[in-house]
Amino acid sequence: MALPEALAAVRMDRVAVVAPTDRLAEVLGALSDAGAVQVERLDPQATIPDAQATAFVRGAVSAYVGWSPHVAVDGLRARLAASGGAVVRLAPPRGVDPPTLVSRTGPAHAFQPLVDTYATMPYADVNPALFAGLAYVVMFGMMFGDVAHGLLLVAGGVLLASGRPRALARLAHLAPFVVGAGLAAALFGWAYGEAFGPTHLVPALWMAPLDHPTTLLAVAVAAGGGLLALAYALGTVNRWREGGPGRAVLATAGVAGALLYLGLAVVGLGLYEHAAVALVAGATMAASGLSLGFLGCYARGGAVAQAVIELFDSVLRMGTNTVSFARLAAFGLTHAALGQVVWSGTTGLWHRGAVLWVVAGAVFVVGNAVAFALEGLVAGVQALRLEYYELFSRIFVTEGRPFRPWRSPAVSVSSSSPPVDPKASITLRLEGPKEAPCSPG
Repeated sequence: MALPEALAAVRMDRVAVVAPTDRLAEVLGALSDAGAVQVERLDPQATIPDAQATAFVRGAVSAYVGWSPHVAVDGLRARLAASGGAVVRLAPPRGVDPPTLVSRTGPAHAFQPLVDTYATMPYADVNPALFAGLAYVVMFGMMFGDVAHGLLLVAGGVLLASGRPRALARLAHLAPFVVGAGLAAALFGWAYGEAFGPTHLVPALWMAPLDHPTTLLAVAVAAGGGLLALAYALGTVNRWREGGPGRAVLATAGVAGALLYLGLAVVGLGLYEHAAVALVAGATMAASGLSLGFLGCYARGGAVAQAVIELFDSVLRMGTNTVSFARLAAFGLTHAALGQVVWSGTTGLWHRGAVLWVVAGAVFVVGNAVAFALEGLVAGVQALRLEYYELFSRIFVTEGRPFRPWRSPAVSVSSSSPPVDPKASITLRLEGPKEAPCSPG
């Protein structure tokens, strides 16, 4: 099941770096400069320190085994050839996943920190950065809905992209993320009729939040249900890629969970519309999901009681996670209420005469600054919480390991007398930083 480049980890090759033992230090120096191979232990059970790697030595030839980005192997081969070394592609060992390296280019690049902060994506999984970023900006916008505040955020993103202020220049790659959040906030503000509060600077294309709080809550929960459904879809694809169709079908973060969730949603719709057909269809899907989930839980634990408890926990989390999206409306209402308080205070002072116009202006500016900072922080944190607890918990069930190319400013090679046993080893002590940036190109 091949994935587009933007949705998958960078393709990795299992490689062996081979060199004449008498030129090993020179080859390792070139390997360190290239920064394109993660050297690994040949024996996973070996109790050697993390700062050491072991090479096989056969006569006058030594070899290290590791992982390298597929697109980097040919360039690495040419680079090491000048020092007498060679790079050989190997068949990947069964049951061992390559380390994960994600592309730092493309439309999802600005959103990748959302994923990296949560966990290292397993190598086989779909990279949800684009989905995560779009979901985040939509949730942020719904909670921070104000045209003026959103455009201020867009201006801040543009300023960030320009490299100013210099103290934040290293965060310039996040500018599209900030601009996207600001645009979403402006669009929701237009829907709400909010611009620095209920100033009537823009018409309400949809509804004023404070006039229809129940409707906004229902829409927020429905939007959360849609996002959860997409998370289940991504989780199903990931379970398939991790363990095949059997795992995808039986996982509560796969087909079983998706069927159960969809079935419960259809049952709820049937109850609301008094539709018997929807009730029967929903109950059938939910029962199928429960049965598959029970089989999956039982297969993992081998105990009926444990399977029942795990399944009950999954069902409970479905309900609580869905309701949790009501906070999208709750904090949207809070933002609108703060805007109304500031605007009411401003107009109340303004109409008391010219003497208080300056005070009214100060209330307007300071009040909006406080609302912008406070609600921006709250909306940012709450959107992140929904992203991680409600969505990512279904997309990821395991964690990968990051690609860490071996690089060392100081290399020392030590060995005993010329080996007699072909399995004798030479130990390379790695000094210096364990991580270094590596471009797959």
